[in-house]
Amino acid sequence: MVGRKQEVKELNRLYDRDQAELVTIYGRRRVGKTYLVDETFAGRITFRHAGLSPADENARGLLKLQLEHFYNSLMLHGMEKSEKPKSWLEAFLLLEKFLQKIDDGSRQLVFLDELPWLDTPRSGFIRAFEGFWNTWGCHRKNLMVIVCGSANSWIQDKLINNHGGLYNRITYEIKLSPFCLRECEEFYESNHVAISRYDIVQSYMIFGGIPYYMGYINGERSLSQNIDDLFFAKNAKLRDEYNRLFASLFVNPEAVKAIVQLLYCRNAGYTRKEITEMLKITDGGRLSRNLNALESSDFVKKYVPFGFRKREEHYKLIDPFCIFYLHFINNQKQINEKFWQQNVTSGPITVWRGFAFENVCFNHVDQIKRALGISGVISENSAWSKRNGDEEGTQIDLLIARNDNVINMCEMKYYGGEFSVNKSYYAHLLRRQEILAEEVHKRMAIHNTLITTFGLRRNEYSGVFTNVVTMDDLFEPYE
Repeated sequence: MVGRKQEVKELNRLYDRDQAELVTIYGRRRVGKTYLVDETFAGRITFRHAGLSPADENARGLLKLQLEHFYNSLMLHGMEKSEKPKSWLEAFLLLEKFLQKIDDGSRQLVFLDELPWLDTPRSGFIRAFEGFWNTWGCHRKNLMVIVCGSANSWIQDKLINNHGGLYNRITYEIKLSPFCLRECEEFYESNHVAISRYDIVQSYMIFGGIPYYMGYINGERSLSQNIDDLFFAKNAKLRDEYNRLFASLFVNPEAVKAIVQLLYCRNAGYTRKEITEMLKITDGGRLSRNLNALESSDFVKKYVPFGFRKREEHYKLIDPFCIFYLHFINNQKQINEKFWQQNVTSGPITVWRGFAFENVCFNHVDQIKRALGISGVISENSAWSKRNGDEEGTQIDLLIARNDNVINMCEMKYYGGEFSVNKSYYAHLLRRQEILAEEVHKRMAIHNTLITTFGLRRNEYSGVFTNVVTMDDLFEPYE
């Protein structure tokens, strides 16, 4: 299995402990939660069940379907025929009886996938699950229950932060995040896809390190051909994935997509107040749940821009897949089936690569800090901007403000060769440094830092950069 080494280690450790375990694994759709469990516990799962998607069903009839499906799973695992359950209380009683009957003292592993889908309106699922665990499951030392779900707000509210019968019952939680660049490279190698690091970075700008999407890449075709096949060709496999993604995660997907589309409009993101004003929505619990769910699913990052107060937190869209979709596909009435191949060197795609690379860097700050030799230094990482009256002002997309009195002012350039600094850009950088210096304490030193693909070409102006981080540095694994 590519990556997930720490997660596999922890799951096996929990499996080997002589106590009841209730483990939750959550993360955005397609990130590989089910695959992680399947690969880690191949041949060791006692009972598994996955909920039915509620997206296309009438809520009134969905409970009956879910219960019947659960019963069928029990039958497939060897349970003797019995009366079908009419409630979740009856369904979990059947599961208890089945596990007791086949119990030989060895570890019993129950895997309930897409758990949020089982909790249909007025179904009583959570209360029944509480009864299953609190009355029976938690007292059986050889029982391990793993629950998974992509609806992260449900997982957090109903399980992890539950204040009712499941309060403090989760024994371990795993948040599964997208692959980093190094893991993307390992994934392509394992699938026999020959691809350069330069193109792996481009693929990350599109797929965001989601293994399910990357698995569609055909090694016999170029990256440009693959992009056309997956997004622009007739019946392209990922053309409608954006809408499916939100429909599967949220009860009110349109409200969440409205937030995402707004955040897409500004690279630095917006404050909560700005979101409510611009979308003309109420600042209440529903907005909190949507923002928390977006953040926990790695769609959005919450941060405080440098120099701002804590209450001025910004929400920034960081999911490459969403950014790519909104930039090139959303609201396009007619799409050229060879769009990417025919425009791969065009201005719009070149400009997109520029800010998409900034997002790649924002998602790999740990690797950047390691390349700078400051892995152990505490830092605040954020964007920063300043307006100077009628002047244009300045914007810096990544500042690393360190506890050792240094600020790395990062310039990110996705370039086909070595990056060269000319006279005008040299003056531009010095001016930005001056503006930033006016805003920080005099004890802080500012280091101009270049993050680019193939390094810096040395000339009379290149000394403006104190540090240079290359694309290869971004491929270093997590510690």
